[in-house]
Amino acid sequence: MQRQMLSGKIHRGRVTDACVDYEGSITIDAEIMDAANILDSEKVLIANLTNGARIESYAMRGEAGSKMICLNGGAAKHGKVGDIVIIMTFAVLSEEEVKVHRPRKIVLDEKNEIISRTG
Repeated sequence: MQRQMLSGKIHRGRVTDACVDYEGSITIDAEIMDAANILDSEKVLIANLTNGARIESYAMRGEAGSKMICLNGGAAKHGKVGDIVIIMTFAVLSEEEVKVHRPRKIVLDEKNEIISRTG
């Protein structure tokens, strides 16, 4: 059996921009992506804690150090600047892999600075 497990998580990120006139995706500061083990073009689930929206998209690397979390395209219709979001990725793992797997999770403050890390 295989199980779908959390792989990477950005907790309590703040949306810094929302750009409807874009193909789609979410642009995230490259340093934040690396810390959460999220790859460029990887599928993400975005949970907007401010308004309850849950959307799927893919991550794009933003400028390192910019602290950017920008909702693009259709995703921009589900959030606005200042909204608090959780961004998650998942991996399909075997029963053996599940036993040793530890997701990488980061928590951000109100300026999108990393304040804690696990995994």
